[in-house]
Amino acid sequence: MDIITTVHHARISDHMKQRASRAVQRIALRVHAPIDATVRFEQDGPTRRVELLMHARQPARVVATGEHPRFFGPALVQALARLEAQLRSAKRPASKRRRPVPRA
Repeated sequence: MDIITTVHHARISDHMKQRASRAVQRIALRVHAPIDATVRFEQDGPTRRVELLMHARQPARVVATGEHPRFFGPALVQALARLEAQLRSAKRPASKRRRPVPRA
């Protein structure tokens, strides 16, 4: 699986890039046939944003973002948590994803 790291208007340490790459590889182990992933770090003024985009056979594409007012670390953790939640939801059958209908 290829992992592409892009940086927009920010400075990212090699440690942060490696941390993101290891986390995406760990999550990719749970996905059926991962193709590639993109990790995008953005800085807009004081706001730090991390976007994770993963392509796989099933589900086809998953996107998760995380934001923090000062640091990339907590933004990365938030994006990873959202990505894992989406992948857990995609693995469950549709009947289990629906909310139960209250009976009168």
